[in-house]
Amino acid sequence: MAKIVSSWNDFDPLKRVIVGRADNSVIPPEEPATSEKVPIDSEMRGMWGLRPLETVEKANAQLDNLAKILEDRGVIVDRPTPLQWNQAIGTPDFRNDSMMTCMPPRDILLTIGNEIISAANSFRCRYFEYLAYWPLMNEYFEEDPEFLWTQAPRPRLTDKSYKHNYYDEKISLEERLERTANKDFVTTEIEPMWDAADVMRVGKDLFIQHGLTTNRKAMEWFKRYYPDLRVHAVNFPGDPYPIHIDATFVPLRPGLIINNPHRRLPEEQRKIFEANDWQIVDAAQPAHETPPPLCYSSVWLSMNCLVLDHKTVIVEASETNQLEQMDKLGMNVIPVPFRDAYPFGGGLHCSTADVYREGTCEDYFPNQVDDPTLV
Repeated sequence: MAKIVSSWNDFDPLKRVIVGRADNSVIPPEEPATSEKVPIDSEMRGMWGLRPLETVEKANAQLDNLAKILEDRGVIVDRPTPLQWNQAIGTPDFRNDSMMTCMPPRDILLTIGNEIISAANSFRCRYFEYLAYWPLMNEYFEEDPEFLWTQAPRPRLTDKSYKHNYYDEKISLEERLERTANKDFVTTEIEPMWDAADVMRVGKDLFIQHGLTTNRKAMEWFKRYYPDLRVHAVNFPGDPYPIHIDATFVPLRPGLIINNPHRRLPEEQRKIFEANDWQIVDAAQPAHETPPPLCYSSVWLSMNCLVLDHKTVIVEASETNQLEQMDKLGMNVIPVPFRDAYPFGGGLHCSTADVYREGTCEDYFPNQVDDPTLV
């Protein structure tokens, strides 16, 4: 029987991956977690329902093209099984008028070694999103005797999971940034809640963003669940809507990370990187001044790239500044059109989830220092 699942980082040679689908995608109704995620000036505030079919078809065309490009390079590509996302859902603790999508598997699935964990997402609309990947997980389980198929503790997502009256349309950008700097977010600490895209895997170290979608209790869960790994809590005070680390802090190869210049890692949190000769470089400015229509994410999806190996990276084709920077950083760059897929859940990294990368669990930070990020 084959070894199917193994991945310890985002830069070793990629051999098998899941690429999402946009079928039946929905703009979800507002709920305690999503209300804070949508910027107050976004055209999407108050909007929900099935996404227009034309946009779904365009997104799927670009997702299919990404899958083909990966397959042409010898990568095995798996695809999820979309649900009818406009179904209402309910548990003993909450009701929601719809679900969302299975375009961004990176938000739901976290691969650490031979284990894939389904996340404990804080969005009610994403509570059952893992079901789109259930057939693949079952396939891996039947074919790979070493694969560990895991579900993180399911949060109840009651009203106690969120801060009451946290969302306020009148709050200024300065006040919002002050909240971020003070690590004051809409989620409470009553239960572990986390999105897989908030976790940056670097061998023996997990760097987890504390923000609107992942809380500190989740980091404590990771620390206990992986006692042989080092868990770090990082945050980026320059981001008024801190969600997902992969448009903020992106490793390209051992020793090199690009960092969103508007959301720099605070100086005191850089010690562990500096002690181990890691270079943190400001990412290039986005080529676009605004995101595409009906898109939650910021223009900084420009840096949401997919690294295929230590020398090769896929970058969105119109992001000319990022393409140029990657070239200067010594990367072989593959431009791939992807802006039509952005509105469905993010960029090239978001739309994929690692299944297998070559390599083992390396210690990329052997020089341990007084590290304020360590959980």
